[in-house]
Amino acid sequence: MTDTATLIARYIESWNETDATKRRALITTTFTPDTSYVDPMMKSDGHDGIDQMLVAFQERFAGLTFKQVGKVDGYDNRVRFSWELGPDGGASLAGGTDFATIEAGRLADIVGFLDFAPAS
Repeated sequence: MTDTATLIARYIESWNETDATKRRALITTTFTPDTSYVDPMMKSDGHDGIDQMLVAFQERFAGLTFKQVGKVDGYDNRVRFSWELGPDGGASLAGGTDFATIEAGRLADIVGFLDFAPAS
């Protein structure tokens, strides 16, 4: 079974990966085929939906990257973790906490919450 911290590291890496082939490989190993994702700004389902969402996010927020902050916390098949978004080496512009279920070592049913973000 996949270590939860490693799984979340792959999740964060998938958001930051701009190479289509590498991103798709990360999606395949990180998310279940029927995964769902929802947060206040976007929603997607399945590997194709996740890929399209990540591409759209990267286009809209070019130059910004995610980093995992704090500890990964979980029990049973549930996990929560926090992240921040900003330019490399710069102050974080946004941050949040995501909750997910884990099925067969991959993420399913991810719900993201924004803890702080610019007003616009």
